[in-house]
Amino acid sequence: MSLEREIQELRSIVAHLSSEVIRLSSEVTRLEKENKELRTRLQRYEHPKNSSNSSVSPSQDENRPRRKSIRQSSGKKPGGQAGRKGNTLKMTLSPDKIQPCMSNYCECCGENLSEVDPEFIGKRQVIDIPKVQPIVTQYNQYKKTCTCGCVNVADYPEQANAPVSYGNNIESLIGYLSTRHYLPFERLKEILNDVFNVSISVGGVHSLLSKLAAKAQPAYAAIKTRLTQSRLAVGSDETGVHINGKKHWAWTWQNDQATFITITNNRGLKSIEDNFSQGAENAVLVHDCWASHFNTPALSHQICIAHLLRDLNYLTDRYAHKWSKVCKGLFQQALLLKGKMQPSDYLISLQERSVIEKRLDVLLNYTLPEDDKELIAFKKRLEKYRDYIFTFLYRQEVPPDNNASERAIRNLKVKLKISGQFKSESGADNFAVLRSVIDTTIKNKQNVMGALSALALNYHTE
Repeated sequence: MSLEREIQELRSIVAHLSSEVIRLSSEVTRLEKENKELRTRLQRYEHPKNSSNSSVSPSQDENRPRRKSIRQSSGKKPGGQAGRKGNTLKMTLSPDKIQPCMSNYCECCGENLSEVDPEFIGKRQVIDIPKVQPIVTQYNQYKKTCTCGCVNVADYPEQANAPVSYGNNIESLIGYLSTRHYLPFERLKEILNDVFNVSISVGGVHSLLSKLAAKAQPAYAAIKTRLTQSRLAVGSDETGVHINGKKHWAWTWQNDQATFITITNNRGLKSIEDNFSQGAENAVLVHDCWASHFNTPALSHQICIAHLLRDLNYLTDRYAHKWSKVCKGLFQQALLLKGKMQPSDYLISLQERSVIEKRLDVLLNYTLPEDDKELIAFKKRLEKYRDYIFTFLYRQEVPPDNNASERAIRNLKVKLKISGQFKSESGADNFAVLRSVIDTTIKNKQNVMGALSALALNYHTE
């Protein structure tokens, strides 16, 4: 009887231990899972995203780490290259004023030399500007009465649309300093007062910018039309801007000939439908992998290789896996091939291009470790947009990156860095319109101030 009791007690102990083992095993599994998640989170802190390995802007870098550039060395030494043409200040052949420099008395004995004929031995020129003074033009209005009794009253010039108003040169100058050189309204007011002796208020500055932007609307519409009808590649990008404390989005569509910028209140497809619904049906659209861009009508697409290379920098730092290193090397090889391709190479079957395509397919078929989740997500993105990775190797006019679009919207970031934020939607829209005109002017190698002056002369704004 005692033996049976001992057996029963032992069975009870074994059952308890078995239950405890199961519990501990479950606890170990839970802790292992938690440990794995914590390690993953820790890796993100050990390898944070910054401007050198992602699309994070340099201003958001913590402690501003040394950037790891994706550019390759050209092998050239810094500075001016051998054979370049120098450029120095040159004398004008028709100076506005000639001032003789001669001695009327001998430096040795004091003899009067005023009757001695001078001998020319050299010349120097000083370039300066006169003190700026505003010119006030008064228009006196008269009437004449005809013998028939009709009273004829002469019209004021359209520019003189108030008892006192600012002229076109002041209007274009304000547009130039505000939009091209990013000056805030207060500093613009100070410069106009101190340098040009023109008294104006902040409200006056805004009013003149609005007038100039209204006059620029036909040019703004023409720029958009030019891009929608372009057969060159068109780049697109977007970035956040603040207007009176609220988040908005600046969008751009641009190419080598024109830049169109607009401000919207969202980052989605609606902005494209409202502002660029026709798209670029005859051109390849170059952009990052933001989904809305793929809904823009276009002949084809090219995703930005520079974005992909920055992402690969991050993934290599994070996982140290050979896949990301090989993928980065393949993209760099494609960029080198683009740099040496001749126009005829785009029309034929090119072996180097075929090799790059095949290597990419091998990479996309490679099985990555299940734990490398971000690396897997990156590979899936490449698989999704496989047809748009090497478009630039088949079309000469297509660039491999979207850097030009980033430069186009960087102007708004510079403006916000200086001014803090736009205070109104109308002020942001004015900047977008005038900056579109200015950037297009620069791309066509025209004088910016001359273009804005021409706009200011356009009185008919309806």
